[in-house]
Amino acid sequence: MKAARWKPATGFKGFTENWKDDLMSGFLVSLIALPLSLGIAGASNFPPMMGVMTAIVGGVLASFLTNSELTIKGPAAGLIVVVASAVNELGRGDMVRGWHLTLGAIVLAGVIQVVTGLLKLPRFADFFPLSVIHGMLAAIGIIIMSKQIHLAVGIAPSELNGKGPLELLEMVPHSIMHMEYHIAIIGLVGLMIMFGWKFLSFSFLKKIPPAFVALVLAILLGQFFHLSEPLYDDFKPLINPGNFSLGYHLDFSGISGDLLPVFIKYIVMLAIIGSLESLMTVKAFDLLDPYKRKSDLSRDVTAVGVGNVVAGILGGLPMISEVARSSANMGNGAKTRWANFFHGVFLLILVSLLAPVMKMVPVAVLAAMLIFVGFRLASPSEFTHIYHIGKEQLVIFLVTIVAAISIDLLVGIACGIVTKVIIQLLYGVKPSEIFNPKVEVKVDKEIYFINVRHAAVFTNYLGLKSKLENIPQGQVVQIDFSNAPYVDHTVMENLTRFKEDYEEAGGQMELIGFGYHLSLSDHPLAARKNQRQTVLS
Repeated sequence: MKAARWKPATGFKGFTENWKDDLMSGFLVSLIALPLSLGIAGASNFPPMMGVMTAIVGGVLASFLTNSELTIKGPAAGLIVVVASAVNELGRGDMVRGWHLTLGAIVLAGVIQVVTGLLKLPRFADFFPLSVIHGMLAAIGIIIMSKQIHLAVGIAPSELNGKGPLELLEMVPHSIMHMEYHIAIIGLVGLMIMFGWKFLSFSFLKKIPPAFVALVLAILLGQFFHLSEPLYDDFKPLINPGNFSLGYHLDFSGISGDLLPVFIKYIVMLAIIGSLESLMTVKAFDLLDPYKRKSDLSRDVTAVGVGNVVAGILGGLPMISEVARSSANMGNGAKTRWANFFHGVFLLILVSLLAPVMKMVPVAVLAAMLIFVGFRLASPSEFTHIYHIGKEQLVIFLVTIVAAISIDLLVGIACGIVTKVIIQLLYGVKPSEIFNPKVEVKVDKEIYFINVRHAAVFTNYLGLKSKLENIPQGQVVQIDFSNAPYVDHTVMENLTRFKEDYEEAGGQMELIGFGYHLSLSDHPLAARKNQRQTVLS
């Protein structure tokens, strides 16, 4: 009999067992979260300290509501574009009112997330094609970089107001030619540290978060260059962090009048994009978890929703399960979600002790950190990876990016989905099959045979998944695609994850019937087209 895998205890027992590992990881993650939270909030047109407020709520509160053991909750770069746009559009030039109205949208989006989690609706996240999601994230990365490049070299924010991402990218040569060299030096040092830290040969230094090192050096350089003196008339080179305030900032007036369509748009965007990013992170870290623990996705969305309601009431940004800090948490040897709790506690201590120092942080170093984050979202390797999966996936990916950058994130997602459907129709998927996979289930000699008779695509995957979820655990299952004219990449990847989970629980699952299918690339999870049906037709 297979021996049971040891897993860290949960709850208070998990605290007593693993507090040393979780405490150390929480401290190191807080050093990463402090500068990033300031930068994300500032780029989102929020008072920078409100980013730290969200991270504290994510650690101190959300960690008790979720069962995702290794993820860190807090503000994310992936929502900068949405939040900053909300402040601009809702405020109509009044940044304070825009902030307060955006807080109302964050709270209502959080309520939607709570309801979504309680109704077990996060399963519908599987509807969104993966190339579209990755395209959305890459577009967000490009949009972030398009603005932060200018701030990193000392261009006044007033020169950037009202300009879209394409206009900002066109401005890059002009900004470099007219940089303020003191500020540009700080930005360059920050970029060198963020991009070059992993190449250091001294292992003991790699434990120190590069974002924290960049922050400390930037503060020292800022003092050396006298950035705190009133020498700069066009802009302020140091951040105005703001203060923690428990005053009532919420403004729900957007639910009436001519602001209503815009208000609803941002509620929907915050709920959908925030939930998708969070779910993707939780799924990814469940696969990476050395103890093979599985998170309850519905519970995690509920936890994030509650955190967003509280953060919004307190004046903070929306939160998600964040990738970079979660990755650091795992790399630091965290065992349980107490590490997330400790990260929140340490942040509270740090901002209490270092509040005066926060006013000495140069804008340029936070811009450098966000350029690094944006580059990771839209790195060349991401484009190469999508191309490797299939040329048709790259088309979907690029359409999503172009539409999102030139028009709007929601439009980008919609364009990506429509492009994917069109490509599937061109590959022979019948319109009648788009939402109906026509799945037959038979049991013979204790083996479950799943016959997929129609095309298996992202729009009908939930129908296939519901059939699989009804099969008892611990059985032998064969999913036969020999009659399926087309199987897309999203279905292949989702089924592979489902198979891993099912086998981890003690069952056996096999995907068969691909003998006549032509893979659209060399990638193991590429889309497949049934050549036999093409010949027969």
